[in-house]
Amino acid sequence: MIKVHRVDGKKTISLSKINPTDVQKMSKEEAVMHTTALHTEIAELQALLYASGEKSLLIVLQGMDTSGKDGVIRGLSNALNNTGCVVSSFKVPTEEERGHDFLWRIHPCAPQLGQISIFNRSHYEDVVVVRVHKIATEKVWRGRYDRICDFERLLTSNNTIILKFFLHITKDQQKRRLMAREADPTKSWKLSVGDWQERDLWNDYQVAYEDAINKTSTPEAPWTIVPANDKWFRDLVIAQTVAEALRPFHKKWLSDLTLRGEAAKKAIAEYRAGKTSKETAS
Repeated sequence: MIKVHRVDGKKTISLSKINPTDVQKMSKEEAVMHTTALHTEIAELQALLYASGEKSLLIVLQGMDTSGKDGVIRGLSNALNNTGCVVSSFKVPTEEERGHDFLWRIHPCAPQLGQISIFNRSHYEDVVVVRVHKIATEKVWRGRYDRICDFERLLTSNNTIILKFFLHITKDQQKRRLMAREADPTKSWKLSVGDWQERDLWNDYQVAYEDAINKTSTPEAPWTIVPANDKWFRDLVIAQTVAEALRPFHKKWLSDLTLRGEAAKKAIAEYRAGKTSKETAS
């Protein structure tokens, strides 16, 4: 349907060479139509994922302020059943969390089999924010790349599908979105001077994100760079990537569940037959 910027560790990428405004000549109307169809498919795939209990899915959302992490979650909520989906947000670590290793607060939020977990920010804050703000030494945050890969390898070995998305926007687009929030009374409460202070560190964040993506991309836990200036194209990229990750399991899950259903119906029929025999004999 569309070409997706997937990073799986086979080669390095440069964020400056990926255009956040590139919608691949697709119109908004066409994108919305495809996204709606993909959401219908994702709903079916999630139902099979939940019922089979064989796999789980972890969706990691990272990006600069206003890149659209909350918007992605709202969009996916149109497709996902909340019964089998949990959203976790990771903000500034608490005192208790700082007293443990950086993955201590992350692991309990990983999805159990049959479930989908969405991380609104994640363990990647501990190699991006801590680097930009010099909260940890270079030796510490560089060492965390390997720990992250080990952690994600552990999850994938336990049948977790990992999809990591970097929502890529331009600095000008961020400014427009911040100004729009400022002008909207229903959204201005979200703002703080910190938003603009972080914006001053834009270039440092781009370097930190690019390094993190290149150091932690693997075939099992790839990154997808999402051109996110246009929200409708962003949502299409996310939906297509999620559907493509789950689609290969559709046939097996459906077959296994059909067999499980047949076995259950057989047991019920035998129970009913036995009950009828007892009632007749009495």
